[in-house]
Amino acid sequence: MAGIELIEIDNNPWLDEFTGILYKRRKDKGWTEEQTLAAVRTQLYFAGMMLETGKTDVVVGGNVSSTPDVLRASIHTVGVAEGISLVSSYFLMVFSDRIYGFADCAVNPNPTSEQLADIAISTAKNFQSVTGIEAKMGMLSFSTNGSAEHPDVDKVKLATQIVKDKAPEIPCDGEMQFDAAIVPEIGQRKFPGSTVAGNVNVMIFPDLDAGNIGYKIAQRLGGAEAIGPIMQGLKKPYCDLSRGASVEDMVSVAEINILMS
Repeated sequence: MAGIELIEIDNNPWLDEFTGILYKRRKDKGWTEEQTLAAVRTQLYFAGMMLETGKTDVVVGGNVSSTPDVLRASIHTVGVAEGISLVSSYFLMVFSDRIYGFADCAVNPNPTSEQLADIAISTAKNFQSVTGIEAKMGMLSFSTNGSAEHPDVDKVKLATQIVKDKAPEIPCDGEMQFDAAIVPEIGQRKFPGSTVAGNVNVMIFPDLDAGNIGYKIAQRLGGAEAIGPIMQGLKKPYCDLSRGASVEDMVSVAEINILMS
């Protein structure tokens, strides 16, 4: 622990400052000063206010807190980034010979097309900034390039078009099945003319069921190292860990968020 500063919340000289700032933001939501002070005295809110006021660069929490509690504290203290409609998450899935980005695997149960597009754009940008690898993004579905008709397919099609309109610099195609995303010969056959099919490295799942199941299959059966969930869409890096996170997980997520800060 040499060189690590420990911050005690009780009787901390920042309590009044943090309470004042947060109360101004939350009083219109019905918060009292007493309620605000009680929140600031908790680890999640105190750390969030340290981040918001520049007293730290990254917050990593969640190993002893639930995801809803972490999300609530991060949104109340730091807030959502401009131009992004929601907070989401991604995993870095590290195999022996390659790295993938998977999203959203931890936060949003059933995003709309607009929300799915925001998740995709955030993930692609963060994947590139952390890995230095150009993002090639696939919007995943049980359909490839119109092979099936269903409202769930329509949602992914619309999300893909929104991504192309909002961030045309990001190579992206959809809707596509997983095999068309990662196997070149299948991608060329099922999605001729696609610039990314068969070579996708950023996988955008249509909902939380698919994303959570997908990353755990890759981790437990495929042997990938799953780094995350890494929160995104906030103004500053405030990250949520699994409550089963190891020390190595905590260190990895902290390092990645420093790269994103």
